Amino acid sequence: MSEKKYGKSFGDLNSLKQNFFNNNDGMLKMADGMADIINAQPVRKVCKICGAPLRHEERIFGGRVKSHNIDYIVCGRCGHLNSAHEDTDDFASKVYVEDDYSKNYSMKDKENYDRRMNMIYVPKAQFLIDCLKKDGIGGEDIKDLDIGAGCGYFVAAMHSFGIESKGIEVSATEVEHGNAMIGDGTGSFLKHVGLTDSIDYIKKTDANVISAIGVLEHLIHLRENLDAIRDNENIKYLYASVPMFSFSCAFETAFQDCYNRHMGGTHTHLFTNESIQVMAESIGFEVAYEWRFGSDINDLYRFISVSMRKNGNEEFADMFAEKFTPLMDKLQLVLDESEFSSELHFVLRRM
Repeated sequence: MSEKKYGKSFGDLNSLKQNFFNNNDGMLKMADGMADIINAQPVRKVCKICGAPLRHEERIFGGRVKSHNIDYIVCGRCGHLNSAHEDTDDFASKVYVEDDYSKNYSMKDKENYDRRMNMIYVPKAQFLIDCLKKDGIGGEDIKDLDIGAGCGYFVAAMHSFGIESKGIEVSATEVEHGNAMIGDGTGSFLKHVGLTDSIDYIKKTDANVISAIGVLEHLIHLRENLDAIRDNENIKYLYASVPMFSFSCAFETAFQDCYNRHMGGTHTHLFTNESIQVMAESIGFEVAYEWRFGSDINDLYRFISVSMRKNGNEEFADMFAEKFTPLMDKLQLVLDESEFSSELHFVLRRM
């Protein structure tokens, strides 16, 4: 039985997500473009996690979900939410490399970089450190390889605790920016790799922890990466955060004119409690620790706010914000405790 933790204050999160409010139409157009790319890929025949055949013809709930022009199919075996079309190397090349999707999330200066790192990533690093401490592993014994490291926020957060961490990332732009922000002059924290090179790095690493913060859902060759973790006995823990099939999905299907940050874009599949369990067991790991804190209420707040302003209710939208935002932490905690919220952090431990 895993140890569970629920909830986290939104704090000043909305200040980091203002583009989602102020540029809803632009962000929606970007997501719609990615939907066109995924819909042009081959039909997905089996579940991304458990490999069970997917029933495309099933129309009742439990079979299909449709949002923002993308069809999703719920796996009948593990409940994993799969897009009806494959995430292929062609898809990855277009959305991660050619279009440089990463630019939408990069912070351009050191002050903003550190602010984002401290607000979002330091608590994640602290959670991992606390979990490993419960297993008798101190900071001096942790060696982390962060895959899909982006601009290196998690790597920087780990270094802020004095813990060894290096990252690999497919976006050369993010690697350059991250190394400049973390900055020891050597550029040794983050390394640029090809789309499939992470598999070789995992196979060869002497790190005892693999971290993947918002990454597993983006890996085109997820099974091969997981198999590499399974086969490398040096790796004792996998720490990941993933988007979940959740209340946010329901909110997004109801607000089709609002940017779908969760079920869309590069999120071609979403996890469930069952599919995470299946994934862990498939590589000889167990779910040891969980931290559930989603952004479902924040998504709902954004959808209502954007829709009100689109309808000319600017003053009422301001009043709504004043009344609603103080309640968001409490409301989100209720959803987190239901275990159907939008994000899960978990630590898998080798059995």
